[in-house]
Amino acid sequence: MSGLPTLHDSAPPRRAARHAWWTWLKRIAAWGFFGLVAWLLVRQARTIDWGNVLQAVREIPLPALLAALLLAACSYAIYSTYDLLGRHMTRHRLGTRTVMGITFISYAFNLNLGSLIGGVAFRYRLYSRHGLGNLTTTRVLGFSMLTNWLGYLVVGGIAFFFWPLPLPPEWKIEESGARILGATLLVLALAYLILCAVAREHVWELRGHELQTPALGMALLQLVISCVNWALIGGVIWFLLQRQLPYPQVLAVLLVAAVAGVITHVPAGLGVLEAVFVALLSHLVPTDRLLGALLAYRAIYYLLPLCIASAAYFLTEVRVRQRRRRDTPGRR
Repeated sequence: MSGLPTLHDSAPPRRAARHAWWTWLKRIAAWGFFGLVAWLLVRQARTIDWGNVLQAVREIPLPALLAALLLAACSYAIYSTYDLLGRHMTRHRLGTRTVMGITFISYAFNLNLGSLIGGVAFRYRLYSRHGLGNLTTTRVLGFSMLTNWLGYLVVGGIAFFFWPLPLPPEWKIEESGARILGATLLVLALAYLILCAVAREHVWELRGHELQTPALGMALLQLVISCVNWALIGGVIWFLLQRQLPYPQVLAVLLVAAVAGVITHVPAGLGVLEAVFVALLSHLVPTDRLLGALLAYRAIYYLLPLCIASAAYFLTEVRVRQRRRRDTPGRR
């Protein structure tokens, strides 16, 4: 009968309703998680002697600070190669120094100001300054993000599965949960490698965006450099904690804090990183020593690179304007 609704007529509203329901569910979960982190932060902040925290920063030995600086520099150097992999995939012709410089600047601003400003906005601006189109920049950015989180899956999977995090006694959570999480992360990483081996350089359509899977060799390279980078970041905090805890334990907490920062969307993860470390490790290390190490970590891995990146960005803008003046007829 013509008056009855057909499946074709009702499908779009149903899809829209499901999408709206899922969007609200994600928002509620994100805000709930943010509230939990904020509660942990406020609860801990009330009990902290900040004078002891600053004293703990001053007591970090010079060799530990130098080791942390070296590892941080190596981490930034490795991360700056992520966009070189994207250059290989898109076959654009910007020079290696230019690509690594753009990646370094974007990464430093991303850590301190958030992904939309740093990782995304700075990349689009800087790449466009060098004549790269938005579509190519999007593909480079997407491949760089994929590289970063592929390493997270593997490092996190290994850490959670083989070295389950000893949680505070009052949490009453079994280690089997961490092992299951670790196994899940490793399976996801393995699935990606299998996909790359089977669908070599295949282009997929995902919600209107093209996603190209690399060849297996490129996927393995993604995995190796990203795993090394995450391991180096964990090493920075481990040295600043003066190796009081097993390295895998420190790395696992860092990985938890990284996801917490992404979920809460707090620029630089301010307070989130500290809340997670205090919640998970304060039963093993005094809180003032934990926070002292994390303050030093922020200075070394966040603020110092931001100062360098700001100067580099300023010089980049000056050089681009000078080049445009030279290339514009009638201007001196």
